[in-house]
Amino acid sequence: MVTAMTNSRGLDRREAVAALLKDRGDMLVITGLGSPGYDVHAASDDDSTFYLWGAMGAAALIGLGLAQARPDRNVVVVTGDGEQLMGLGGLATIAVAKPKNLVIIVIDNGHFGETGMQRSHTGLGLDIAKVAQACGIEARVLRRLDEIEAVRDTLRRRSKGPRLYVVKVRAENVPRSLPPRDAVHLKNRFRSQLGLPVT
Repeated sequence: MVTAMTNSRGLDRREAVAALLKDRGDMLVITGLGSPGYDVHAASDDDSTFYLWGAMGAAALIGLGLAQARPDRNVVVVTGDGEQLMGLGGLATIAVAKPKNLVIIVIDNGHFGETGMQRSHTGLGLDIAKVAQACGIEARVLRRLDEIEAVRDTLRRRSKGPRLYVVKVRAENVPRSLPPRDAVHLKNRFRSQLGLPVT
């Protein structure tokens, strides 16, 4: 049964994302739309980051494609609860594909932050980690900074399969840190970083 719950407490989202990406090495990072992209940009803009400005709900699946194409690199997707809710079916596909180099980080404030802070399904009790577990993905919820720091040390290691972490953060609007919006520029710098021809 889904019950209403509040998300008045939680981590500072910028601090949490910065802690996750500290000393990121050569990890490839895909961001979901909106606030997760702003959080990643504020923490560490890098040529090995690809910011999505469209394709709502597809961040985790784009991460899957990248993980399959580049099994030599660790891929981290940083997305929000609203976007991952739109892509729940993708978790089943990711579970079946079993990439050992893919980690999905869901920044969960229990609200649809980009459309007016309406309460999201997770704010009403839906547990994305349990949905992922039901699909066969290793998943857990992180509520403390020390848990995030412990997870950070595992992001660059292969696992038996995909992993998903839900990071519970406060529901608040923080100043935007806008990454580049030029899609061609983002594509070309990412391709260049991967050693692919720029088109």
